Amino acid sequence: MTEVEDVVLAEIVRRAKDENGMALLQEKDLRSLNESLEERTPREILDWAVSIFGDRLAILSAMQKAGSVVCHMASAAGHRLPVLFVDTGVHFPETLETRDRISREYGLEVITLQPEQTMEEQTRELGILYLSVDGQLKCCELRKSQPLLKATGRFDGLLASLRRSDGERRSNLPILALDKKMNCVRINLLANFEDADMADYVTREKVIVNPLHEQGYSTIGCSRCTTPVMPDEPKRAGRWRHLGPWAMYCGINPTDMRRPESEAIDLPADLIDRLLGRKVDFSI
Repeated sequence: MTEVEDVVLAEIVRRAKDENGMALLQEKDLRSLNESLEERTPREILDWAVSIFGDRLAILSAMQKAGSVVCHMASAAGHRLPVLFVDTGVHFPETLETRDRISREYGLEVITLQPEQTMEEQTRELGILYLSVDGQLKCCELRKSQPLLKATGRFDGLLASLRRSDGERRSNLPILALDKKMNCVRINLLANFEDADMADYVTREKVIVNPLHEQGYSTIGCSRCTTPVMPDEPKRAGRWRHLGPWAMYCGINPTDMRRPESEAIDLPADLIDRLLGRKVDFSI
């Protein structure tokens, strides 16, 4: 068997394509593509993602400033992408008002996902979870992560708004990452967007911004667990402040959590070929 045949055979075996045309995509498959996307602008990455994922692409937004920027970019480019928003039931009124404005003024369909229980029902059954570190993780799982999973299977790509300038675990954020639970690719098109880039874009394009940002909230989550921050504090100091440094992330973004490098998802084989720019002839 020649070297070329070895490569082709290995490719066929690795992808293990089944009768439904599904194949395995691993984190390591994205390395070279991530490198090539480093030179692209957010708008270029957005257009590329639309060309790859088509109507299987959506935006994920918590209605914070960066999410509003992504929604504006999509709308301005004429991409009428659906927006996934998880309503935990304990959001600030300003966040819900921002959601409604984004939908109305940017012409984007906002799909609101909700937990199975109200906060009152959850508290009666489980107590006030967010008063302990373990409880906070459970509460976020019930009120944020699990509702998002209701959209599993509807989309192969999710446009997110995480940035490396957010710091901490996001400092080395990849542009493309796998979301095993959602079985999709997360596209962090603002990964290289610095704070100055964000401020310039918001001002120049008059982006709809959650008014809480002007009230000292550098990041915005549930009303129970979010406070303003002082100018000299880290950006995420206002999240779960009552729990100290042991609680920093809710878990809805896989790249915020420690994940195995061997993580993989199943996607249509032709989509993986488009994503990675491959042309493989399986008729040989």
